[in-house]
Amino acid sequence: MMSSIRTELAIGAPGDCPIATASADTGETISHVARSSGVTPEGMLTEEFTLDADASFDQSDVEKVFEFDSRRVYRFDREQNRGCVCESIEHYGCPVSDIHARDGTLVVSFYAPDIETVQEIVTCLHDWCDEIQVQQLTRADEQADHDFVFVDREQLTARQREVLETSFEMGYFDYPKRANAGDVAEALDIASSTYSEHLAAAQRKLLENILQS
Repeated sequence: MMSSIRTELAIGAPGDCPIATASADTGETISHVARSSGVTPEGMLTEEFTLDADASFDQSDVEKVFEFDSRRVYRFDREQNRGCVCESIEHYGCPVSDIHARDGTLVVSFYAPDIETVQEIVTCLHDWCDEIQVQQLTRADEQADHDFVFVDREQLTARQREVLETSFEMGYFDYPKRANAGDVAEALDIASSTYSEHLAAAQRKLLENILQS
């Protein structure tokens, strides 16, 4: 039975992506993007996108190649394996199925085998882009009773993650509790009041993700 997850990510200011740049410069939504599957003799990959003919756009490394029905097709070449958003996603065996851009934000869709792969991809993209938002997670199996919520662990500080992990491992969240706040604070070598502050902050961030999604 299928269990893959359709994922849609919005990546703000994604490096030097010409498609995102064109959407930012023109204020247009770019919804028609084509990518070559092979490299040129010079070892480059080719991509194309479409803009309204009235849009004012001029970038030295992007060439206008066709015009039809008040639309213009632009083409550019780029180096392979340069840290591109789409290549980074496809490195995990998830072909990008849809690409569009608006106001400088690149929106990509793909099918991941599981939520762990989605988390790995988001973590990878966070290495060179801070503005990442998960816009959609949809289970392929429509009969399954799932209500997905994606929790970006990068929102937690290192200390908050340590507090949560230690609390969980020691049984603070068990019923009945296997450890109280004082026990966990002692294991972390921090004051009970400090432990409570970190725990409350971490739980609030997690609840905001769950309740607002």
